[in-house]
Amino acid sequence: MCGISLIISGVRIDLSSLLPDTTICSSLSGETANFLFSVDDIKAALRRRGPDSLGSKSIFLHADEERTLQSSVEEEKAIEGSHFIEIPVSNNTSFGKLIFVGATLQLRGVYPITQPLVDKSGNILIYNGEVFGGIELNSDTNDTEVLMQSLKECCNCLSHEHEGTCGNGKYSVPELLSKIKGPWALIYWQENSKTIWFGRDALGRRSLLVHWPSIKDLRFMLSSVSPPSAIDELNFWEELPCGVYSLAMSASKMDGNLVGEVKRHNWTDPLLEELIEWERTFFEPKPEDLTKMFSSERGHLHQKVLAALTESVRRRTIFSEIHLGNSPVAVLFSGGLDSMILAALLDQCLDSKFEIDLLNVSFDGELAPDRISAMAGVKELRKIAPLRRWNLVEIDAELSKLTTETKRVLSLIYPSNTYMDLNIGIALWLAAGGDGCVSEEINGNNNSKVKYKSDSRILLVGSGADEQCGGYGRHRTKFRESSWGGLNEEMKLDMQRIWKRNLGRDDRCIADNGKEARFPFLDENVIRILLDIPLWEIADPGQPSGVGDKKILREVARMLHLNTAAVLPKRAIQFGSRIARESNRKNYGSNRAANQASAGSASIQPI
Repeated sequence: MCGISLIISGVRIDLSSLLPDTTICSSLSGETANFLFSVDDIKAALRRRGPDSLGSKSIFLHADEERTLQSSVEEEKAIEGSHFIEIPVSNNTSFGKLIFVGATLQLRGVYPITQPLVDKSGNILIYNGEVFGGIELNSDTNDTEVLMQSLKECCNCLSHEHEGTCGNGKYSVPELLSKIKGPWALIYWQENSKTIWFGRDALGRRSLLVHWPSIKDLRFMLSSVSPPSAIDELNFWEELPCGVYSLAMSASKMDGNLVGEVKRHNWTDPLLEELIEWERTFFEPKPEDLTKMFSSERGHLHQKVLAALTESVRRRTIFSEIHLGNSPVAVLFSGGLDSMILAALLDQCLDSKFEIDLLNVSFDGELAPDRISAMAGVKELRKIAPLRRWNLVEIDAELSKLTTETKRVLSLIYPSNTYMDLNIGIALWLAAGGDGCVSEEINGNNNSKVKYKSDSRILLVGSGADEQCGGYGRHRTKFRESSWGGLNEEMKLDMQRIWKRNLGRDDRCIADNGKEARFPFLDENVIRILLDIPLWEIADPGQPSGVGDKKILREVARMLHLNTAAVLPKRAIQFGSRIARESNRKNYGSNRAANQASAGSASIQPI
């Protein structure tokens, strides 16, 4: 995992392709501007995501006398502590500056690396992601280095429609990025075309924020996370919509000023497009469909889902042991259906010599619903996997004592700014920190608690299970209002906005602790298999809570011998940990007053 950022000054940014009839300019050489934060502020924010190494590179651009664009690379020492460096350019020619910053949390590969990577051709890559398929690599290689080599073999076309017309590459950059299976965000300087490629995977599982040049700050910027100093400016950052983008640099033939034209490119893999569209073939059952399927046929469907989830977890437990400790992979753990399935599958995929940390947050000690279900859940896990050491990490917190921490989380959830986002963000941030206590057995009883700090760098999270399997209360409401068709459309809406509402926020809150969130339920193959199953086999909102919601996952849990977890109702982390209750009392005086004010969706007032 990596924290990545790009800051561009001195280039006029043309957004007319994304926003018709719109051109936004960044600062030109010689102009002065007030910047909201410095490059060092960006570095400090990214360093928490990537504690193993921090690097940066600068590229200076200028046009020669023939208006041909020229570039030169400056080393780290040239950019420390400065916003902009003046360099002598003859004839008042305009110049631009591109600063690439990467902070790395290394999980794969034998040898340590520092981003940005720069090859002999002058290409520069900063990559925050994992390659779980689509590009071939060995278990002991670093996926960023393999991706860099693959990108070098790309042509410099801005379109994938180049068969027979381009002799300097095997494929285009969009074609290559469309092949990657797994979460990623990327910024890549292609030297021969003087083009920046950037984007995030089709599901948005890795954060990437964008600031388009504005009066508030004339720079064009991309970053995994916002520096805290920027959060007071509304609409400064926005979540970059999922996709692949190019920023092609050139010198204006009219005045020699540098221009960067932004374009968005289509995914080239039809299967990927199908996942984005999230179209289910069978969602409106006939009366006989609800009764005619034999139990053996249903068992086959359940087995396919279980196999896909098992493989998804296996892929996400690939790491280099030299970078990790006794408990390399942890689970964000409520003891509910989704986290119990992930924990049981992790046990099957992870060598038995490793411990597994189960991270549980409570704002009401042992009385919080999630703490109660977590304690019951770990007992069930110990029954099915008695040889594994399971560490239930109890992370207790009091919201009134988290003033500094709350301000920090506010900068992490940004550009989200509701109390619901903040409550979820605080719970995730504390869980990822893994700072709590575990119970030790004395004479067979768990009656001695000792302080414990989880050193897991990989955190499995159940995001995507509710959206795909009908786990939310609004799914049941939509079913009552509009039957199966309404349920299907509501679930589709949830999946198509999950990148904006959930995943960027969650990635930033978890990664701030130097941990990488991995989402097994959002594996491409898992999504495809769930879409191929008739909706009425996925969920049945006509049945009671704990039975019909996430119906297919409840059967998967039974196949894993998780019979208690298989009947637990859905409970969101902000309610199960009781942070929502404490937040309502703190900000509105009572739960009742908060409900009357629709506190969950209310914007946060400055602290």
